[in-house]
Amino acid sequence: MISVVIPTLNVERTLPATLSALVPGALDGVVKEVILSDGGSRDATLLIGDEAGCRSVVGASGRGGQIRRGVEAASGEWVFVLHADTVLSEGWQREVATFVERECMRNEGPRAAAFAFRLRETGWRAWLLERIVALRCAILALPYGDQGLLVPRTLYREIGGFSDIPLMEDVDIVRRIGRNRIVMLKTTAETSAERYRRDGYIARMARNFTCLTLYFLRVPPRVISRIYG
Repeated sequence: MISVVIPTLNVERTLPATLSALVPGALDGVVKEVILSDGGSRDATLLIGDEAGCRSVVGASGRGGQIRRGVEAASGEWVFVLHADTVLSEGWQREVATFVERECMRNEGPRAAAFAFRLRETGWRAWLLERIVALRCAILALPYGDQGLLVPRTLYREIGGFSDIPLMEDVDIVRRIGRNRIVMLKTTAETSAERYRRDGYIARMARNFTCLTLYFLRVPPRVISRIYG
């Protein structure tokens, strides 16, 4: 049913959990294939993928370009782009199957979907961040890449696919999809809190907001990437 595309670069620590969460989808026939689009990993990333039965494509690093190559190598009519440090919650495959079946019966044009954001952390700071993301998605219909993106190939081709840019590739494609064609699913996608713990929650949230603002001001992504860190 769907092709899962995961951009990877030295993610041996987080990839096993991400792949393990996809197993129920494969058993239920929802996941047709998993493709790792690697940017030149020097650790065991590709070995882990190979042992899990994934296909791999290797090229230059840069998440936008990696995702684009992965989608081009995929064969499914639905593509699901997933980050290598994101773990889908139990039962995700049932909601995806229901969404895809419902979309195939609609006559109002294709739509994409993203999951609800959850941080792999407890405490008030994680809770606050989750509420902020939920508000952003509700008001702006702007999910980020760590929430996954499920998109039919017809819509993907219509909008020109992922741009080969080093940063903000998720915001870029969601904006081109359009807020009226993004459906927010109830299932959570749990992502790593490592960057927030390392940089500090307030500092990282402020940096993310700054990067988003600069993007909307049309600052080139290569410049924004230096600020993002």
